[in-house]
Amino acid sequence: MLDYMREYEKWLQSGALTADEVQELQSIAGDEKEIESRFYGPLEFGTAGLRGTMKVGLHQMNVYVIRWATQGFANVICAEGEDAKKRGVAICMDCRHHSMEFARAAAEVCAANGIHVRIFESLRPTPELSFAVREYGCQAGINVTASHNPKEYNGYKVYWEDGAQLPPHHAAAIAAALEKIDIFTGVKRMDFDEAVKAGLIETMGDETDRKFMANVMDMVNDYDSVAKVADTFQVVYTPFHGCGHKLVPEALTRLGIKHLHCVPEQMVIDGDFPTVVSPNPENPEGFYLAIALADKVKADFIVGTDPDSDRVGIMVRNKEGKFQPVSGNQTGVLLSDYLYGAMKRSGKLPENPVMLKTIVTTEMARKVAEAHGVTCYDTFTGFKFMAEKKNQLESAGEGKVVFSYEESYGYMLGDYVRDKDAVNATLLVCEAAAWYAKQGMTLLDAINQLYAEFGCYRNALHSFAFEGESGMHTMDAIMKQLRETPPQSIAGIAVESVLDYNAEGTGLPKANVLEFRLGGKAKLMVRPSGTEPKIKVYLSAVAPTEAEADAINAKLGDAAAELLKA
Repeated sequence: MLDYMREYEKWLQSGALTADEVQELQSIAGDEKEIESRFYGPLEFGTAGLRGTMKVGLHQMNVYVIRWATQGFANVICAEGEDAKKRGVAICMDCRHHSMEFARAAAEVCAANGIHVRIFESLRPTPELSFAVREYGCQAGINVTASHNPKEYNGYKVYWEDGAQLPPHHAAAIAAALEKIDIFTGVKRMDFDEAVKAGLIETMGDETDRKFMANVMDMVNDYDSVAKVADTFQVVYTPFHGCGHKLVPEALTRLGIKHLHCVPEQMVIDGDFPTVVSPNPENPEGFYLAIALADKVKADFIVGTDPDSDRVGIMVRNKEGKFQPVSGNQTGVLLSDYLYGAMKRSGKLPENPVMLKTIVTTEMARKVAEAHGVTCYDTFTGFKFMAEKKNQLESAGEGKVVFSYEESYGYMLGDYVRDKDAVNATLLVCEAAAWYAKQGMTLLDAINQLYAEFGCYRNALHSFAFEGESGMHTMDAIMKQLRETPPQSIAGIAVESVLDYNAEGTGLPKANVLEFRLGGKAKLMVRPSGTEPKIKVYLSAVAPTEAEADAINAKLGDAAAELLKA
């Protein structure tokens, strides 16, 4: 552990900080707890890159941490040889404060290391970064985004040549490189404009958009059904002030949606996200403006994408006339069932089709896939693992992956990206909704129809926060205790077995995840987050009705809070 006071003084005396940054650090001089939180150690570089609040400090997101992280990444790229440097890096950014500044800083470090850079001229959806890496044959990619986190956060995601986020061994190589790099004296930099003149940095814009959108639109299976309901089918869309503002409406218009109503207040790009507490489509309260607009235009269907446009959430009007959220698990099941059917009808379903889901995603998805003759495989949470599995299966001739999803509102289709893609997913959601509308059904009707066929699978997620250095220790202690002395029952339901994904024999790489299999097909899974100081608990219950399944999950949720008490 670093001496945080010594590190604090190092930053103050470095001579690298601006006057405003020095003043920010001087303002916390008497607050040892705040100093410790900023300087007790660097942000941990993992498979999800870096993510943290935007403040001055070693354990924060700022331009110095960005440069330092990029130097570590550059070392790993350069180790691949001259060809890797020529193939270069694609760089993208979202709408958050400092995202462009951080992206340009990353470009300057790459250029100084002789690595060619393609940087987007302005903010773009995360999936377009994955696409650009693949389309231009880049060695790697960098995306400055904190996805759906609150406005105080920013992040730094890194991608490899397949367009997926880094697998663990590459992330470990960067982490090892960073240990040897001084944050102020160990970083190479080249002026951005000078790098442009030298041909080391070039920008991407409309041409890349057109190529990306051509691939998105190639995924449509049924224009005819959309056309048949287009005169009456109403869609309300919100990008929550983020990157979906341009390409998502374009995709829906090209699909044939005639009545698309975009929430005007949230079409404004703004890193403060002024109209929402949290710009996360998983949170129904953020849709209040969209609901008001939907009521005004008499729409029954709402779609929202998160700030970097890799997650999509939907709201559907129920029988009582109120808007009801459709969960990520439900959306994934609906899209699975619709997609496999649509691909069959259009003759596009390949031989030996495969779907991928995470270990914490509903088992209902497997039931639906198998009913269509689609094989389902599990992966760990994170689309890097899905990308890795897709590449592995397809290169071995063991199946063609047609759909991948995780319960946290992320979906991936096609071959042109290796990350979740809200532009494509929004297109598919609206195509599916139109197809059901043609039959006089809503998506809620469709999910109830699936419940009747496969059983009522209900899932819930609880997150427990553990802030600061002591919080990380507490999380480690809780996981250790659950492994060494697992409960015999949870919420009065017997624990039938415990699966430790950190042990051998799971069929997956080791991971810090525990799965408690309970009586009555119920499950409780415990996983520390890879991006935030939280332990996530995933609950699953199967029952004849939603109310009964939800009641089981409510009891399990209460029990989880007791299990995770420090």
